[in-house]
Amino acid sequence: MNEIAEIKYIERKIYNIRGVEVMLDSDLAEQYQCANGTKSINLAVKRNKDRFPSDFYFQLNKEEYNQICGFNLKLQNNKIRSLPYVFTEQGVAMLATIIRTDVAAKVSIDIMRAFVRMRHYIKYNEQLLPRKYLLLEDKVDENTKRIDELFDKFNPKVITKNSIFFQNDIYDAYSVLIEIFDIAKEEIIIIDNYIGKVLLDDLRNIDKNIIIISSNINDNLRNKYLKQYNNVLFINNDSYHDRFIIIDRERVFHCGASFKDLGKKCFAINEI
Repeated sequence: MNEIAEIKYIERKIYNIRGVEVMLDSDLAEQYQCANGTKSINLAVKRNKDRFPSDFYFQLNKEEYNQICGFNLKLQNNKIRSLPYVFTEQGVAMLATIIRTDVAAKVSIDIMRAFVRMRHYIKYNEQLLPRKYLLLEDKVDENTKRIDELFDKFNPKVITKNSIFFQNDIYDAYSVLIEIFDIAKEEIIIIDNYIGKVLLDDLRNIDKNIIIISSNINDNLRNKYLKQYNNVLFINNDSYHDRFIIIDRERVFHCGASFKDLGKKCFAINEI
């Protein structure tokens, strides 16, 4: 299964429950190829319970489970089977940091991209499609072709149309950053005087030429990164005050916050 097909497959595993998009623990266990299925997922969450508040991870009730599965709960020994848990987008992102399987890194990227695509679907359908198409079930089942055409026509230039992020909009800001990286065909230039591990973790799986220009690169962190990855050229330079992303030397995005602090305070990202 190629990357686009895999993302579209994951999209079909995203459901709208309690007004948010979620994925079942069983579907995540399948994607992460967990040897013990949902037991591996539940154990990982149990060991890191403080990382999973109720808006990251919650248990379905009977009606919600039937809404997703389309049939009544199966019985085991004349008792209702245990109701499954679901993870919101933030919960999936957190889960990706604690699951340790051979495919975890790649799968996590595909899942995040699927969530981003779903947000695009909803946002642009609200603007362009009749109200009756806004239900997630209709969008997936009856309107898939129309939505796919809409997404294919999506203009990356509007990525930062709503470019102001308020305090604690951490994940939304992070998503826009990843979207900007994704539009690059060959090269990404990042100018930021505070380069940290979080950014490098995002860059290590990007198969493009990357140049980081900074006046404050930790030598130890840089050397460790270069011992394993060769996709980044580090340049020490203190000529810049603001933060920029330059895509294929054609498009320039200005960022009001250092990439290590995205979403911690109100800031903006704009294409120049």
